Amino acid sequence: MVQRQKRPIQIQWSEWALFIFLIKCCWIFDERRIFMKMSKSKLLSMVLVSSTMLTITACGKKNNDSAMSKQFKQTVPHKAIKSGGTLTYALENDSPFTGIFLAELADTSPDAEAAAPGDEGLFAMDDHYRITDQGAATLKLNHKNQTAEITLKPKVRWSDGHPVTAKDMEYAYEILANPKVKTTQYTGSLENIKGMAEYHQGKAKKISGIEMPQGPTGKKLVLHFKELKPAMLNAGNGFFWEHAAPYHYLKDVPFDKLVSSPQVRKHPLFYGPYKMDHTVQGQSTSWSRNPYYWRGRPHFDHVEMSTISTKNASAAIKNKKFDVIDVVNQQYDQVKNTKDVNFVGKKSLMYSFLAFKVGKWDQKLGKNVQDPHSKMNNPALRKAMAYGMNIDQVNQRLFHGMRYRVNSLIPAQFGKYSDKKLPVYSYNLAKANKLLDKAGYKKDRSTGYRLQPNGKKLTINLAVHYSDTNVESLWTNYMQQWKKLGLHVRFLNGRPMEFNNWVNAVKSSDPKIDVLANAWDPSGDPSPTIFYGEKMPYNFARFVSPTNTKLLEEIDSKKSFDENYRVKKMHEWQRWMYNNAYVVPTNSSYAVTAVNSKVTGWSLK
Repeated sequence: MVQRQKRPIQIQWSEWALFIFLIKCCWIFDERRIFMKMSKSKLLSMVLVSSTMLTITACGKKNNDSAMSKQFKQTVPHKAIKSGGTLTYALENDSPFTGIFLAELADTSPDAEAAAPGDEGLFAMDDHYRITDQGAATLKLNHKNQTAEITLKPKVRWSDGHPVTAKDMEYAYEILANPKVKTTQYTGSLENIKGMAEYHQGKAKKISGIEMPQGPTGKKLVLHFKELKPAMLNAGNGFFWEHAAPYHYLKDVPFDKLVSSPQVRKHPLFYGPYKMDHTVQGQSTSWSRNPYYWRGRPHFDHVEMSTISTKNASAAIKNKKFDVIDVVNQQYDQVKNTKDVNFVGKKSLMYSFLAFKVGKWDQKLGKNVQDPHSKMNNPALRKAMAYGMNIDQVNQRLFHGMRYRVNSLIPAQFGKYSDKKLPVYSYNLAKANKLLDKAGYKKDRSTGYRLQPNGKKLTINLAVHYSDTNVESLWTNYMQQWKKLGLHVRFLNGRPMEFNNWVNAVKSSDPKIDVLANAWDPSGDPSPTIFYGEKMPYNFARFVSPTNTKLLEEIDSKKSFDENYRVKKMHEWQRWMYNNAYVVPTNSSYAVTAVNSKVTGWSLK
């Protein structure tokens, strides 16, 4: 999961960026020209990467040579514009989206994307992810009082005309922390707000650290923290929530019924540029102008978003079925010469990874618990599997430079925070075999497969999900490489999983999962805490370490207001993660969007 907590996602732009471009876009009736302006922001909310998106942007030739050679336009030609018309937008999913249209509950990228025309966050950000005063609300930190004051713009209203209030901002925290909701959007970072943990544990009836100085109908919310964090200057920092929830509309819905309520599933309210008129669950969303939108009248009359499978994406681009549609990277060569289409793209901030599961998520304790006896709780085994992946060869042959190797869990786009000198686990079967031999993984002569050091059979269950027609052959290739090492790796349940089933299995810490593949989009603050902390539900490896906790705390400490100190701690953490290999980064890629030539003004700059 894109504002909200940062969520890993790999759509070409965030839902926040989508509504920004929608309010600036329009249609030329006589020439069918659309004007779109794309913000530089990414998805600023924590979501699980969808089946489609993993293939699209989780994706070079060794040393990134072929990736570096790719050049895409970041703008389309500007033409005259006129308001009106309907924008058609493709939701590329190989599974239906679940249709949860409330930021506090939604945690998958398909839901976030399907809600994008209306789902606006509280804050805007600049090119460096710093929160600005250009959004629906402003932020003011008070270092003396350890507080954050959030002030809504006076014209911000829900799509039913009700003003967005301090109570709406406060109620979002109630939803997040109420123990009956059990949302994965609640993380340990929020417990830096005074009284948050007590409310979450059912020990308090309200959150003591949240104040509404002008009353519930006012425009100000004050958050009292145990400690201010340097990340709080940036969007997607995880230490405070960046959305509001319509209290007047949801207050009569019991917390444990919210996720299934029609207010969330069928008739949601938003304060973004568009209001939802209709949704076919899992298939489409239809939108018209929000007449109360605080920025003014959006140019388009309507937005129509509908689902298409990745295998049909290229045909849809060639046939101009949609005005806007993402390019599946493996299929770029098939569509790159399509007439009357502009391809706009750049390197994605997203990275894909392999996580070795060594514990479980304890819902009652609200934290990860590592199992010292887990079969994957051996760094030699984890590193051997990483060395056993012929990633560069796959990227070169299948993705033709559209996907490339990455070395760190902190993307290079974060500049000095990313350790450029960190090595990668390059394909090296000899090194992998040596690690396994030294660690005591002996081969069973009757099967040819290795045994655990304790002599027990070793079978490793791999949880991946369908992302396109090639996913099974892609991962079968990796399993064949691991077989050369004597490792018996198999798909959980015999094949790649349907995306929603994969999500449920991962979130529930299915004990049958040993290794899983996913991707994160760490847009916003570069801190990795939300993905790898002890109290973070998105720590899918479920590892816990005093060293990891200490380094993450130092990265987010007051001392890290000193940038040099924070850079140093970031590098120490990246090196520690490399050495322990609980999570191994694999690829990133170019994010490319096919934009109808009738579209003008689209820009990534």
